[in-house]
Amino acid sequence: MIEQWAAAFGIIAVYLSARENILSWPTALVNVGLYTIVFREQRLYADMGLQVVYFVLSLYGWYEWLFGGAQRTPLRVTRLTRRLGLTLGLLNIVAWVALASWLERSTDAALPWLDALLSTTSLCAQFLMTRKVLENWIVWIVLDLVYVPMFLSRGMTTTAILYAVFFVLAVMGWRSWRRSWHSEGALQPS
Repeated sequence: MIEQWAAAFGIIAVYLSARENILSWPTALVNVGLYTIVFREQRLYADMGLQVVYFVLSLYGWYEWLFGGAQRTPLRVTRLTRRLGLTLGLLNIVAWVALASWLERSTDAALPWLDALLSTTSLCAQFLMTRKVLENWIVWIVLDLVYVPMFLSRGMTTTAILYAVFFVLAVMGWRSWRRSWHSEGALQPS
């Protein structure tokens, strides 16, 4: 039953994010709290730990969306810079290898390398979302395409369906944020 509630709050949170609605952040806090429990029960420890980080990033994103723009105004949609993309890419590789190695050696993790890769890449996507970087949706789309079969392989049908819905919402988010970016004058991050 916890998995179903977590999924419901996840759908609401991502839908609200796709619409650039600030209520996505408190809804996400409930979602990640519930999924912490679900992933612990499934021995997907990287995803469990990821929920704790998501909690912190959700608090940060809530603040940033309200006050992270110029002169503490609401944040606007921007595009990924080459520098930020390279920095996140390198950090992701290092974090992935370190986390996967630790999971493989120190836990009974079900899928240490895949779980770690999905978790570290999800952190990068979530960070981009907190800063309203359009490309966060592309990363989520790719992640969702991998998460669905992984969750099915673990017998987590509800969560697999949730991530299939997340895929659709990520496509909607990409389109919506792209329109927003164009209508705001195609601002570049500073």
